[in-house]
Amino acid sequence: MKPVKPRLLQQLACRCSLLVVLGAYALGAVAEGTKQDLNEIRASVKHYLSQESTGLPGEVTVEVGNLDTRLNLAACTTLEPFLPAGSHLWGKTTVGVRCSAPQTWVIYVSGSVKIWGSYYVSAKSISQGQTISDSDISAVRGDLTTMASGIVTEASQAINHTSTMSIAAGLPLRQDSLRLQQAVLQGQVIRLVSAGNGFKVSTDAQALANASEGQIVKVKTGSGQVLSGTAKSGGIVEVLN
Repeated sequence: MKPVKPRLLQQLACRCSLLVVLGAYALGAVAEGTKQDLNEIRASVKHYLSQESTGLPGEVTVEVGNLDTRLNLAACTTLEPFLPAGSHLWGKTTVGVRCSAPQTWVIYVSGSVKIWGSYYVSAKSISQGQTISDSDISAVRGDLTTMASGIVTEASQAINHTSTMSIAAGLPLRQDSLRLQQAVLQGQVIRLVSAGNGFKVSTDAQALANASEGQIVKVKTGSGQVLSGTAKSGGIVEVLN
């Protein structure tokens, strides 16, 4: 057997080193391939929030927070977004993302759901007890998720209502600070009107409850009969036919 020359030994050693390096690189590539893509997680959260917020009033925009790039999660076959207890689809929120296979893990991602729409503010100062007209209110546009609950979003929620408090000009109107003016009052003697094809009769009756214009109220006639009718301004109740 011939002795191996030093030069040949050196070539063999170089080739072995190259194989080790290539093998290590391949293993690293496999490990990198099994790591979950964080952009996929963010995309799944955005899709979930967009789907769940469908039907909300106004124009909905969804934003998803960034994830820590140092996260090292195993690649997931199916990402399952969900809304944790206490979270909501309004304003700033948190969405959970669950993985069941091939490994189990859960991560929580911050996000926000903004709803852009119109709401109403006082066009000028409104006094307590004042009945609000069209000229007293003004529509503005903004993110409704930053507004207090019960904000007035329809003009009909304010017009012909009475303010229960003084409201400075430019402030958002809230439904809990407004009430409909009473057309009839409980115990009030009202004019009961019944109209039909070619006839109209009226008589006095007593309102059995408070009612705003357009509301149904029960009244009692002088003969003791109880009827239901629609309250009208001026202390009038129209009988339902």
